[in-house]
Amino acid sequence: MQRGALLDAARTLLSEGGTEALTFPALAERTGLARSSVYEYFRSRAAVVEELCAVDFPVWAAEVESAMERAGTPEAKVEAYVRQQLALVGDRRHRAVVAISAGELDAGAREKIRAAHGGLITMIVEALAALGHTQPRLAAMLLQGVVDAAVRRIELGAAESPEEITEAAVAMALSGVRG
Repeated sequence: MQRGALLDAARTLLSEGGTEALTFPALAERTGLARSSVYEYFRSRAAVVEELCAVDFPVWAAEVESAMERAGTPEAKVEAYVRQQLALVGDRRHRAVVAISAGELDAGAREKIRAAHGGLITMIVEALAALGHTQPRLAAMLLQGVVDAAVRRIELGAAESPEEITEAAVAMALSGVRG
């Protein structure tokens, strides 16, 4: 129960203030625990971040996968892949994952995040192969690059609205996958 409250507080801190806001005193204050109690659950900030990624990324990926499953054609799957990821940008879980990826993590935590992202990329490979790409994994990585750039643009609070950024990313992705 306390661990869940700490993770929820960590999500809030990360989404409101980025990695700098995630401190053990802030976690203790948000949860009403003593600072020393936070250390009973997590040995470091990196451990909090690593657990958040382990808990939240699969949920986020499942939402993307579900949107793709509802799509009927390979092109519609690509569109769903892009749209669902960008729709999740405002979600606290996503904000936490973005803040996490910008933070200082040990090599093991970074590798787990890379592996989780690899799973996301794997979701779209089949659709890209069905569209005739001879190197669908490479195409998937490049497509994810478009998504990542759009995510960063939305997160920065760019001059364009999130909807405009989403439409541009979808158009670019579909144009690229059609070749």
